[in-house]
Amino acid sequence: QVQLVESGGGLVQAGGSLRLSCAASGRTFSIVTTGWFRQAPGKEREFLAAIGWRSGLRSYADSVKGRFTISGDNAKNTVSLQMNSLKPEDTADYYCAARTRVGDGYDTWGQGTQVTVSS
Repeated sequence: QVQLVESGGGLVQAGGSLRLSCAASGRTFSIVTTGWFRQAPGKEREFLAAIGWRSGLRSYADSVKGRFTISGDNAKNTVSLQMNSLKPEDTADYYCAARTRVGDGYDTWGQGTQVTVSS
């Protein structure tokens, strides 16, 4: 099994930046893709970005393209999400997730970290 732990959330003013980190442990060799999602109160969970664990290939949701950057460090088993030019509408709980089987959905989730952007 894989375990994921997020960190780095907090309160930031609009226009500011935050860097979220996701530490993976356990059977990390089984990870195919890691991704970041968020869920705001009363809204559905939203995909933000993903990175291939070995390939490094990245993908982004249009809503964050150009503002958020996902990166991975296999040596440290961490995946980060650099968030710039934050807006109040970015306020949400942010989750790291891992896919361990090619073609399947994300099957492992962290506990989440809260991000609040004040106007």
